Amino acid sequence: MLTLVAFVIALGLLIAVHEYGHYRVAVACGVKVLRFSIGFGKPLLSWRRKGSPTEFVLCALPLGGYVRMLDEREAPVDPAEKHLAFNTQPLRSRAAIVAAGPAANLLLAVALYALVNWTGVEEPKPVLASPGASSLAERAGLVGGEWVSEAAAADAEPTPVSSFEDLRWRLTQAALSGENMTLWVAGEEVGSVRPVTLALSALDVREADAGLFQRIGILGPWTAPVVGDVMDGGAAAAAGLRSGDVVQSVDGQPVSDGQRLRSLIRLAVDPAGQGIEQRWLVERNGQRLELLVKPIPEEQAGAWVGRVGAYIGAAPAMMTVRFGVLDGFTRGVVRTAEVSWLTLKMMGRMVIGEASIKNLSGPLTIADYAGKSASLGITSYLLFLALISVSLGVLNLLPLPVLDGGHLMYYLWEGVTGRSVSDVWMERLQRGGVAILMAMMAIALFNDVARLTG
Repeated sequence: MLTLVAFVIALGLLIAVHEYGHYRVAVACGVKVLRFSIGFGKPLLSWRRKGSPTEFVLCALPLGGYVRMLDEREAPVDPAEKHLAFNTQPLRSRAAIVAAGPAANLLLAVALYALVNWTGVEEPKPVLASPGASSLAERAGLVGGEWVSEAAAADAEPTPVSSFEDLRWRLTQAALSGENMTLWVAGEEVGSVRPVTLALSALDVREADAGLFQRIGILGPWTAPVVGDVMDGGAAAAAGLRSGDVVQSVDGQPVSDGQRLRSLIRLAVDPAGQGIEQRWLVERNGQRLELLVKPIPEEQAGAWVGRVGAYIGAAPAMMTVRFGVLDGFTRGVVRTAEVSWLTLKMMGRMVIGEASIKNLSGPLTIADYAGKSASLGITSYLLFLALISVSLGVLNLLPLPVLDGGHLMYYLWEGVTGRSVSDVWMERLQRGGVAILMAMMAIALFNDVARLTG
């Protein structure tokens, strides 16, 4: 139920903001707006403000919206109102009205990011967990427990890292751009800051998924190797493990953090898919105990991994990330620009085959993330809304004839040549645009089903 409610609220808000952008600029340009609709199908609610020619409508199917303006191309127009028709407006006004929808979504993203920056958010400290075996981080000399103070991609100037999530975002950008990243990390010794370069340019990045961070070797923040809730009937319960046990070693190998312990558990399966018994040294209430633990095999993506039926790793150390009015707004603008550029870059790479079309997401994935983010709290939900708002704004600016970007493409042609696109070409381009958009939607829906059922 939460997923459905969060999805409907998100979709309704983003569509309303998009259409309000068109509406507000149309009115400012002197165009008569006949209808402002959120959704399609049967009207559930309609009203008209006193003195306004616009009918505001809320419809049953909230999967889109539209702003219907007076236009001679759609219906006869009274000569007395010809100056109020959209098609009679100068080119700059028509372009501004069309661009206002995507611009409104981008402005909403700026506002949401800024709001989160101002109110503050609890995020894990930028302390690294043990790197994955044979990963870039391990090869670069990272061992886990390092605090990342600054980072810089390529030859850029280093800037402070505010949290672990900030670090993950920078790594994602650098990896997808094929740029190396240098981290300035501090070890246990006070003041022992050293630069470590991750050769991200060596990665073949086709999908921005969990596998990307496994290859980088930075999967999560540092956590203590503590056993959490133990499930009845699992390997942990059978071995006598209890919540609160601190694991010191497994088969004589020191366990430095939760990530290292999870890795050892996953590897405790032989090629035949049988669990391998491990000797765990744990500390419980000041006493050391030696327990035999045999992880239970579980198949994931065609490979066997070990599971013990317990939550592994304590909660990471958290910090409040909050910025002042000007800095928070500036960071909101920067984050919106970064996400927009990254979205365009990924779309371009998918077109030329350098990125997998599995990166496309549709309504099922969006609904799933809406519910998950809402369950984590208002801040996570606002960040989700900002991300989807950017995606909606960028998508609508693509030069596809059925989208706002396609209409702007027509206006660009008109501005360069001095004449509008002919009706014949308009019809051909519209058909082509619909076909491309339907193909994209089909791929996104297929990816959704694969993610949720895989």
